[in-house]
Amino acid sequence: MWFWLSAAAMAATAAIHSWAGERKIVRPVLDAPNSPLTDPQSRKVMRSAWHLTSGFMILCAVVVVWPDTPSGAVLSVGGFWLVLGLFSLTASRGRHVGWPTLCASGILAILGVYA
Repeated sequence: MWFWLSAAAMAATAAIHSWAGERKIVRPVLDAPNSPLTDPQSRKVMRSAWHLTSGFMILCAVVVVWPDTPSGAVLSVGGFWLVLGLFSLTASRGRHVGWPTLCASGILAILGVYA
């Protein structure tokens, strides 16, 4: 159950990251008149890299729920998500909207290993 809850939180984080990031970060940067990303290739790389991150979030969710994933791998993924969430919390002084789901994803994965 813990692994599925972790994966669901990871998937929700990925969806929010793609949707909100496109709306609030990627598009405004690309549409800014003085954007450093005026080259078409740079613009494609920016957008692709942003959404690739969301894809890796989904991949983490798959790893966590995959049958017989070694516990060390799940602990590594969970620990990374927890550290990333804590970094987001402290670096943004609580203003980054993703820190709660990042932390929850990691904690749930770690709980699953020890349950």
